[in-house]
Order: sequence, then C-alpha cells, then structure tokens
Amino acid sequence: MLNLQLKRWKPIQISSPAVSKHLLHYDSSALTVHHPNADSVPQTISSSSSSPQLPGEFYHPREINHIISSNKKITSYIRCGDLNSALEVFSSMKVRTTITWNSILAGFSTKPGKLKDAQHLFDEIPQPDIFSYNVMLACYFKNSAIEAAKDFFDRIPIKDTASWNTMISGFSKNGRMDEAKELFRIMPIKNAVTWNALISGYVEIGDMESALELFEKAPGKSVVARTSIVTGYMRCGNVELAEKTFQEMPEKNLVTWNAMIAGYVENGRGEDGLKIFKKMLELGIKANPSSLSSVLLACSNLSVLKLGKQVHQLMYKSPKYWDTTVGTSLISMYCKCGVLEDGWKLFMEMSVKDVVTWNAMISGFAQHGISHKALNLFNEMRNKGIKPDWITFVGVLSACNHAGLVEVGIGYFEQMQKDYGIGVKPDHYTCMIDLLGRAGKLNEALDMIKKMPFEPHSAIYGTLLGACRIHKNLEIAEFAATKLLNLDPINPAAYVQLANVYAAKKKWEGVSRIRRSMKENKAIKTPGFSWIEIKSVMHEFRSGDRLHSELECIHEKLNELEKKMKLAGYAPVLESALHDVTEEQKEQLLLGHSEKLAIAFGLLKLPLGVPIRVFKNLRVCEDCHLATKFISEIEGREIIVRDSTRFHHFKDGKCSCGDYW
Repeated sequence: MLNLQLKRWKPIQISSPAVSKHLLHYDSSALTVHHPNADSVPQTISSSSSSPQLPGEFYHPREINHIISSNKKITSYIRCGDLNSALEVFSSMKVRTTITWNSILAGFSTKPGKLKDAQHLFDEIPQPDIFSYNVMLACYFKNSAIEAAKDFFDRIPIKDTASWNTMISGFSKNGRMDEAKELFRIMPIKNAVTWNALISGYVEIGDMESALELFEKAPGKSVVARTSIVTGYMRCGNVELAEKTFQEMPEKNLVTWNAMIAGYVENGRGEDGLKIFKKMLELGIKANPSSLSSVLLACSNLSVLKLGKQVHQLMYKSPKYWDTTVGTSLISMYCKCGVLEDGWKLFMEMSVKDVVTWNAMISGFAQHGISHKALNLFNEMRNKGIKPDWITFVGVLSACNHAGLVEVGIGYFEQMQKDYGIGVKPDHYTCMIDLLGRAGKLNEALDMIKKMPFEPHSAIYGTLLGACRIHKNLEIAEFAATKLLNLDPINPAAYVQLANVYAAKKKWEGVSRIRRSMKENKAIKTPGFSWIEIKSVMHEFRSGDRLHSELECIHEKLNELEKKMKLAGYAPVLESALHDVTEEQKEQLLLGHSEKLAIAFGLLKLPLGVPIRVFKNLRVCEDCHLATKFISEIEGREIIVRDSTRFHHFKDGKCSCGDYW
C-alpha cells in the first residue's frame, strides 16, 4: 500500500465558473492542494499535519483537466480491482477533489481486511460529504464490524436515504433481521431499495413467509424484489412457484435470468438451466460471469464437456467475461468432465487465484485419485500464505481416502483443528469414516461415529454401510442400516447396501426379507444408469437397457468382447449380480450393466486415440471394474469412468485407482 504523506493543505480557487461547473459539480470548497513529500515510502496512510490557511490560488484549466483525468483513472482502476494503481495516481495528484478521496475510499471498502486503511483515509478527507460517510459505513459492514457501523451511523451529521439503506442492507446481509426490521420501521422516508434490502434479507435466511408478507405490502413490486422471491422459491426447492413468478414478471433483468439458471442447477435440473440460458441468449441478453459460472456448474453436473469448452472459448474471445470465479468454475468443469490436464493447464495460467480456485484443483486431483499431487498442491498453497478453509480439508481428506493413506489422513484431520482452528463439519467426518472403513478399520470408524460432537447424519451411516459391503461385515452393516433407516425410513440406499452384504454372504433369505421391507416402506431403488456424449448428443443407458436405437450393434460388440476377455483370463465376478439365479443368468445380467453398454457404444462410435468418457450415477461394481481393465487392454483404448465417488482411468489393463475404491 502507498504511504501518502499529507502535508500543507490549502484551499484553492477556480478561475473559470464554467470549468468549476464542469468539475463534476464540485465548487472550490471541495478542492484542496497537496504538496507531496517526494521522499515518502509507499507503506501506510499517515495523518495530515495541520497548517494555516493560505491565500487562495488560481489554477489553469489544464490543471482542472488533469484532476478530471486523474479522477477517471482512479475510478477505472477501482472498478478493475486494482487498488495499488489507483493509489499511485492518487499519490501523484497535487490537487484533489472530494470525489478523488471518495473514489479511493470506495476502493478500500470493496477489499475485505482494509478497514483500518479506510478509517485513516476517511479521517484525512478535508471536507467529507454524505457519500464519504455512506461509503465508510458500507466498509464497516464489508468487514463485519457491525457494532462499529452502528456507532458510525449515529455520528453521521445528516443522514440521507442511502445511509439508512446501507444500514438495513448491512444488517440483512449479516442475518440480523430484527435490527434491520426495526430500522425499517423508524426510517423516515423509504424507497424501493429499502424494501428490496429487507425482502432479500428474509430470503437469505430462508424466511420466505416474512419475505412474501413484506413483498405483498411493498408499494411497488420492483424487478429486484421479484427476483429475490424467485431466488427464495428456488432455495426452498419450490421450482414450480419460482417458474410461475418468473413467467408473470412484467420486467426481467440479467440478475433475474441468472437466478433461474442457478436455481435450476441447484435443484438438480441442469438441463432446464441450460435451456433457459440458451433462451436468454436468443433474446439478446448478454451473459455475465455469474451466468457462466452457473452454466459451467450445469456442464459439470451433466458432464457436458463440449458446451463447457464453448463457454471457455467465449471467455477467451471476450475477456470481460473472465474473472476468478468463472475461471475456477471452468477448472472444476474440466476436472468433473474427466479432462484433468486441461483443468491443471488453466489453473497454471490463472494469474489471480483465491482459496476457492486452489480448492477446486486439490479436489480435482483427489477425485481422479492422483492423491500425491493433491497433497503437494495443498502444501504449495500453504507455502504461498493462502489460508485453507474447511472445504480445502474436505479435498485433502478425500485425497487421503482414495489412496488409503489412513495415518496421513488422521494427521490432517487433527491438524485442521489444532493448527487452523477449523471446526469439524459433517463432511469431514464422512471423509474420515470412509477412509477408515475402506481400509477395513470398521471398529475404529464406529468409535469415531460414537464420539462425534453432534448427531450423525444419514451420509455418515451410509458411508459406514458401504464399507461393510466391501468387507462383508454383516454385524456392523445391520447396525448402520438400522441407524440410517431410523433417520430416513425410505432411503433406498440403506436397503440396497444391506441386501448387498447379505448377497455377498449368500444369505438369500436376508436379501428377500430386505426387499420385502423395501417394498412395504415404499422405498424406491435408484436405478443405475450411465451416459456418454457422442457428437454433442448425450446417450443414456440403463442396466438391461431395451430402448436404445442401436442395441443390436452394442450387444454384438459386447458378445465379441466377452469372448476375447475370457480368452485373456477374465472371470466374471458373479457376486456383483445380486440375484439368486443360475451362474449363466448372472453372467448375462452382468453383461447388460449400464457402463458396459456405454463403453461398447463408445468403442463403436469414437475413433482410435479419442478417450472414451463414461459417467455413472452409482458406484461402479467389481465386475464392471474388472471387465473395463480387460477391455482397455484388448481394444488399446483409454477409458475414463466417473462413478458416484471418483474417476477411474483405465489404460493398458490397469486402473488409476489401483483397485482401491
């Protein structure tokens, strides 16, 4: 930061009334002359020394033009987030207006952690106006200094509507709705911004009842207020009401469209999000970074790589779309679509990375099972002075989990709490239970669950149950399933996983009992399906699929592969067929698994040299995992499969997971 030595201030006069008016409507009382200390070192903002007022001085219009030009430069730098360059221009100015000071103050207010600098700067403004006070007030809220904001608000000599709105908005954004409501009640004159701030605040805390009540009372239903209601409905999962509100809106802006796109994606309806994005573009509404981030998230969830690449091309052609958030979304998209190398290349190219960017890349390596790179990147992140957050450690623990690094994972779990003061969240416990469970340490996993400081949620017991299936531990499986069903009686995973354990132990009566219980409780099993993108068309397959138009060719290819695999030593893992039928029938059932159908289709449609990328909604079974290793070697192809937990890269008869998944 620059050390602005503030010396000998004196008032000036503008020789021309016309020029004075042109100077952004500020008269001579708003102008000060500065004699900078040329030997000052850029570090901190110092206090201005007092000096007696000197006789007025007249300035040539060229000087005035220089002030205007400098103010514009400062504003431009601030908008680009380049505070240092703005400060350099500020430091070089001999004459400054209140606008100059306010612009720099606004720069500090947008940067968290700059509160003290902003306070020092505010104290040095010769004649602060109401805008100065309001910007400083916003800065307190930006830095979560709420009590200080309240004291400062009380000291503002003359408050305007913006002052009140800043307070109400600040309280609302910090979830202090009772205080926001009280200010709203006593506020002398309210405008649309006031109503919007309070409605938005209620939406943010999930109080849709209060938000709707206030919305009905609002004298004018602005586009901002209606957009907040759309957002609220989406967050509550009430997509139909969000759609109805959106369709009935007489006016929509870009934020409204973004709310719909993001809402669809958050509710697992990525395809609808992409459709409405396309409609938005067709109407001539240009996207912004927020739009693109939501679209990229939809591409990640749906594994639509080609569209994600088109968004990337758009960003390169129009740099205005580029920011750290969109860049991070793009990294995440590449990682989740199975193109880790492109994600890494982009990560290396990004000049500005925040903690979310690092998290995306660490998680990407972890999800692909390249644990050593994930952990090395974590160490590099710390060495660069970037403080990890709780999400960072989810990625780190996942990396340990996928590599079976039990002791290392336990070390990071303890370090997170002791060295960084990060409280343990359910996601961390889920990772730890999975880490211990996969390694066969089921009793240790059970002990950790019993010692958790809060009530375990369903994912914890589901993870433990999954580990029991791997290690065929019926006793702990029954305990985990019981706990899981107590929390969620219609959770199909509990029934299916427990049935899997019974099947693995060849206890078919237990399997039948579980299936009856599942039917009685109306728990519907999530069907396994896989999909693959061929020439921008998504092809979906279900186990035992009978609908795809090219099934005959696919089965021919699978039968051909089965013969070659058996000659190469493949023996079907019959335990993966969870039915009490003959071995021959089991083999046919296994051959019809969705990922095998998708892989066969990829072999038929994609040219040599192009990786086959298949995505599956459930965990890949042992037989499909084994078969895919054989297929990759027989066909000489790279096959990438993303299941519900991680990526598997098959090449030359081997898998990147090392058969540990």
